[in-house]
Amino acid sequence: MSDVIKLLPDSVANQIAAGEVIQRPASVIKELVENAIDAHATHIQIILKDAGRTLIQIIDDGVGMSETDARLAFERHSTSKIRTADDLFTLQTMGFRGEALASIAAISQVELRTRRQDAQLGTRLVINASQCESQEPDMCPVGSNFMIKNIFYNVPARRKFLKSNQVELSNIVKEFEKLALVNNEVEFTLTHNGNMMYKLVKGSFRQRIAALMGNNIDQQLLPVNIDTTLVKLQGYVSKPENARKRNALQFMFVNERYMRHPYFHKAVMTAYEQLIPEGEQPNYFLKFTVDPQSIDVNIHPTKTEIKFEDELPIWQILAAGVKETLGRFSEVPSIDFDTRDAPEIPAYNDHLEVHRPEIEVDSSYNPFKQQSQSIPRSGQSRSSSSGSTLSNWDELFANFERKKREGMNSIESTTQETAEQSELQNPVLPMGDVQSVYLQLKGRFILSPAKSGLMIIDQHRAHVRVLFDRYISNVHTGAMSSQTILFPEVLHLSPAQSVALQELLPEMEMMGFVLAQLSGNDWAVNAIPAGIEGVDASLMVNHIIESVENGGMPIKKRILEHLALSVASSAAIPVGRTLSQEEMDILVADLLRLPEPNYTPDGKTIITVIPMEQITKLF
Repeated sequence: MSDVIKLLPDSVANQIAAGEVIQRPASVIKELVENAIDAHATHIQIILKDAGRTLIQIIDDGVGMSETDARLAFERHSTSKIRTADDLFTLQTMGFRGEALASIAAISQVELRTRRQDAQLGTRLVINASQCESQEPDMCPVGSNFMIKNIFYNVPARRKFLKSNQVELSNIVKEFEKLALVNNEVEFTLTHNGNMMYKLVKGSFRQRIAALMGNNIDQQLLPVNIDTTLVKLQGYVSKPENARKRNALQFMFVNERYMRHPYFHKAVMTAYEQLIPEGEQPNYFLKFTVDPQSIDVNIHPTKTEIKFEDELPIWQILAAGVKETLGRFSEVPSIDFDTRDAPEIPAYNDHLEVHRPEIEVDSSYNPFKQQSQSIPRSGQSRSSSSGSTLSNWDELFANFERKKREGMNSIESTTQETAEQSELQNPVLPMGDVQSVYLQLKGRFILSPAKSGLMIIDQHRAHVRVLFDRYISNVHTGAMSSQTILFPEVLHLSPAQSVALQELLPEMEMMGFVLAQLSGNDWAVNAIPAGIEGVDASLMVNHIIESVENGGMPIKKRILEHLALSVASSAAIPVGRTLSQEEMDILVADLLRLPEPNYTPDGKTIITVIPMEQITKLF
């Protein structure tokens, strides 16, 4: 029997490694930008075509590479970052595994032009699917220029799993934010399909946050600055009133490296307890500086999962530091009892003629004494009047108890009569009867008797289902109409949101939206789908962009359904709104006429019935 174990070719091994290191175009940008930062670059350009599918170009002004280094850099486990295993515990660089360039070259076409400061000529290297096709001298500036073309062109199974351009671009922007935030001393530019999305200059950490997330966030930030022998913590947290229900801006970095750490996230959330509503999240931008020997970053190829040697003490320092910041910058108003130099406020206006009735007050009157009794003079004994005063207190208390009992009896009898009359006039009828009576619970649920028990309907989800079916029907029949906004809403979007909106425009116009690009990333909402009056148009469009970015739409034909669901969710009856009997009648009737009334388009329950047997068991 022949041997069955074979050594894999390098090209196959590199493609296997690429499955862990390079997951999408954003992964390529992460690895190449980190290499540029390790090369001490002060200016990094990122040029994209088709969200990185066609081209990813990274240009930096770092130290560059020699002809030999350029060729060797694409071999597996070749790196300039470490020499021995002990170096893993004293890392001062972003990369160290020596897998990124080999993995990138295995699934794309790569062209590299690079030159060192001390060399007159650089080198141009072309690699196709791990195979070096050519290497020749080249006149190029100091630094490195990587061009990654046709990512996953030789791995069709991986390429078809890429999402739409706007989803991949959104992932690229998120990765770009992580890299640009912490490296605020480096200038960055990001261009997509010829459009400049970001141009970031050098500045402070706070200035970089504002440049990436918008200038309005600058007013929300509270500084955190803690310096201990164990950890140095710097950064910013948001005010409690600026917490978000979704898409909170939450970034943690350790030794200039982005990390995900649920345990430390819990420490921040602990500091916000009782300050923000349940389900909301604060924004935070925190940088940890610790001894490299006290952390382990070699857990996952992406190097975002980091293990700390002193997790518990750092957790306590973080929680206490954030809580101290929130307390120190608290804007809770206080009551000032200092009346010095306070203006005198008159009781009434002297210029107005105020008529007040004359009231004679008898200062000797005491309601707890007999009118015939006189007030004892000074020096007289009070023993004779104390008994009479006590008896008057007893009589007053007795009268109070008697009137209380009479009032309670009157209320009980009135309530019973009202209930009997109401039961006669408004009998509870089975579900489906025209005269059915609905009861609203907590501004969220509609209760109604059913044949088998008690039917409970979620009013918001019910309206989402009704609006969704109506929008889809109108789009298919061409009956979708628009409602012009008297004063157009202006949207100030981020570059990524603006690109996403451009790709959504055809489908949004079919839904009844009319939008126009003003300048840069500003848009005007001129019209919205008819029938959703009273809805904030700008918030609705933002919600649509966010939901599509987060959900991803791999199938183009489903974008209309996703848009219809987003519009319906924004325009539906909100939780907490009180409905009249007529409104509940119309909503339930519209819902029960639909072919699928029990669930929302995204699978959430609308109607549930509590069986009569279960209700009986409760009693």
